[in-house]
Amino acid sequence: MFAAVTSSTLLATMGSPIVVEAHVGQGIPAFTVVGLPDEGCRESRDRVRAAMLSSDLEWPTKRVTINLAGGGERRGGAGLDLAIAVGLLVATGVLSQEAVEGKAFVAELGLDGSLRPTAGMAPLVSAVGDHEVVVPATAVAEASLARAPRVRPVHTLKQLVEVLKAEEAWPHVDVPEPQVVMDEIADMADVRGQEMARLAMEVAAAGFHHVLLMGPPGAGKSMLARRLPGLLPRLTDEQAFRVAMTRSAAGMPMSAVIASSAPYRAPHHTVSMIGMVGGGSSHLRPGELTLASDGVLFLDEMGEFAPTVLDALRQPLEEGVVRLSRANGSVTMPAKCLLVAATNPCPCGVSSPMACTCTPIAKQRYLRRFSGPLLDRFDLRVELQRPSTSELTSTSKGESSAAIAERVQRVHELCLARQGCVNSSLNADALEEVAPLHDEALNILRTHLDGGRLTGRGYHRIRRVARTLADLHHSDGPIGSEWVHLALAMRAKLHTGHGEMR
Repeated sequence: MFAAVTSSTLLATMGSPIVVEAHVGQGIPAFTVVGLPDEGCRESRDRVRAAMLSSDLEWPTKRVTINLAGGGERRGGAGLDLAIAVGLLVATGVLSQEAVEGKAFVAELGLDGSLRPTAGMAPLVSAVGDHEVVVPATAVAEASLARAPRVRPVHTLKQLVEVLKAEEAWPHVDVPEPQVVMDEIADMADVRGQEMARLAMEVAAAGFHHVLLMGPPGAGKSMLARRLPGLLPRLTDEQAFRVAMTRSAAGMPMSAVIASSAPYRAPHHTVSMIGMVGGGSSHLRPGELTLASDGVLFLDEMGEFAPTVLDALRQPLEEGVVRLSRANGSVTMPAKCLLVAATNPCPCGVSSPMACTCTPIAKQRYLRRFSGPLLDRFDLRVELQRPSTSELTSTSKGESSAAIAERVQRVHELCLARQGCVNSSLNADALEEVAPLHDEALNILRTHLDGGRLTGRGYHRIRRVARTLADLHHSDGPIGSEWVHLALAMRAKLHTGHGEMR
């Protein structure tokens, strides 16, 4: 009359093991789910009933109570269907409790009794990886990303019942071995001209510095951003699997083959707050910030994004994590991404002041979408111009991504050996030890601070960028004035139209 079956539920990017308890007793026929179920789990009654009847199994005409025993957060999802069905079969005596011991069940049930995948198969299987995990045969590739030692792919509920009753052997379905492969990435050699912007991309990759690209349409802002992942070091196997688990939790299609390139996300400017930082009312899902973790988040036409969405990036960019709190619980998701944003100099997009048709008010309204604290989080702010005719028509190519990536890899290894993190993560105390300044360099920064052209946060960011520039040029010891001058040159100001600069 009672059964307990192991399964798991998805919470943001992680799976959480739970126990599905089933009780079938006397009383008015009813089906009740307790234990903080979500809407998807409350709908499981009709799916489980139809699947059991389609599989020639009897539906109990008694009082059925299902309890989801786990943590304090809201639980559920269609992935609990199979565990609920198996729990009912054990509670009604069709299966023995011993037959399900040491096993976990993660699958949605179709009305015809077939087992179907649900969002987040990889983290769901990982949460119960110490069990023998039964999954849909169609999701075996995604489930293999969890690297669980015992995965049992099954096609239908009827087939599973026959296996658990020892009437049939487990079906033979090849479980692919997950592998990380080298994938093709767009090459920086395709970019014509833009020497300062190319240097900024190299510095950004070497020190993991956020970049703002400012220039007219056609200057190559999107082209540069798309090639930045090719400059970053390839993901380690552990990073690649972590990225794959996050994508699985977001419901993205997955296979057993994982790319080793850094993730690249470029959401449209109509993205909502939840779409950017993650969340949801009934089920917490990762947003673009989390999906871009360990990679690049590109915001094209940043001036078109909602100001509230842009300002929501400030704390995650500073801390490297997203903390979401709801009435039913809170989660922390990774957000350690390299932010690249692109914007036009004004709404009309013309870089020349003589040809610009925007009124000063329109220009102010456009640029004031970017709050001062958000702009201060960009270590690099680079102005671009359209390439010249000679640059566009030249047959000679620029330096390749592979050559730049070698220098970036060297700087990453140097930083990890010297201070245990990339230069953009250095705190103020570590800067005094790792990035001391020559007297001339210090006087330059003091002048900018006294003139109000640099904030306290900006002062530390300039020092981090200067440290990265010195590392790229094999310059050890105190930072010289040439690197501070170059770091300041890559921190352009925004003109709002009334002589105001930000």
